[in-house]
Amino acid sequence: MDDFEAQLKELIARGFSFAHPRDATGEVAAVVGVRVHHGVVDVVQIYGEHDADATRIPGDEMDIFFPYKVFWRSSGTSAAVVAELLALPDPEPGDVPKVNGCWVPARPGRSKWLSASA
Repeated sequence: MDDFEAQLKELIARGFSFAHPRDATGEVAAVVGVRVHHGVVDVVQIYGEHDADATRIPGDEMDIFFPYKVFWRSSGTSAAVVAELLALPDPEPGDVPKVNGCWVPARPGRSKWLSASA
């Protein structure tokens, strides 16, 4: 198992849910991992081996892909971005609002609800 595969397994172990948004022709546009926890939403968007970005935003943001407020952001190679995301500490209770989950686009015109983990 390579390092990036191990990182993806760690994202899954931490409760990330994944969606595979598609473009108008049905091709996968990205692999998107979302974890709603401790009042924040962590989002990683993987476009290819050398192109990814990730954010940590408040759980009450209306649009997780174009948030108004961002606590943390990174972009670069997929392995580097995921490593930085995995290194983030969980927020302390009371630092951020409690949330139940968020909507994530799945394909044109369709979204999926991702519930919050503890």
